[in-house]
Amino acid sequence: MSNSNDSRFENVYSKKVKAGSRRTYFFDVRKTRGEDYYITLTESTKKHNSDNYERHKIFLYKEDFNRFLTSLQEVVDHVKADLMPNYDYEEFDRKQAEWEASNQNNQEGHERQERQEGSGDGDDIAW
Repeated sequence: MSNSNDSRFENVYSKKVKAGSRRTYFFDVRKTRGEDYYITLTESTKKHNSDNYERHKIFLYKEDFNRFLTSLQEVVDHVKADLMPNYDYEEFDRKQAEWEASNQNNQEGHERQERQEGSGDGDDIAW
């Protein structure tokens, strides 16, 4: 059974920004059946002690792109220059790079372990 929303709003481009261990931002470009485009900004936060997520969305339409970007940049510049000029904003980029490298190493180690454990006599069942 097909979902009518899938055919009405095609996802044509997506960018994911991991923000710590519990929060992720998604930037999605969607296309309507009428060949129009808009952006959805989604914040997805994992709930404490649960596998569930809380999501918040903003729909940004083409007629608002320029004003939205200009205002966002002005607000970010104000915080960085006037409110918190001595703060090291690159700190989070460094932490994210370290986290990604650590997860990559952990993932490679896990895959290596799976390959070693899976090299038995062929009676293993993979689901």
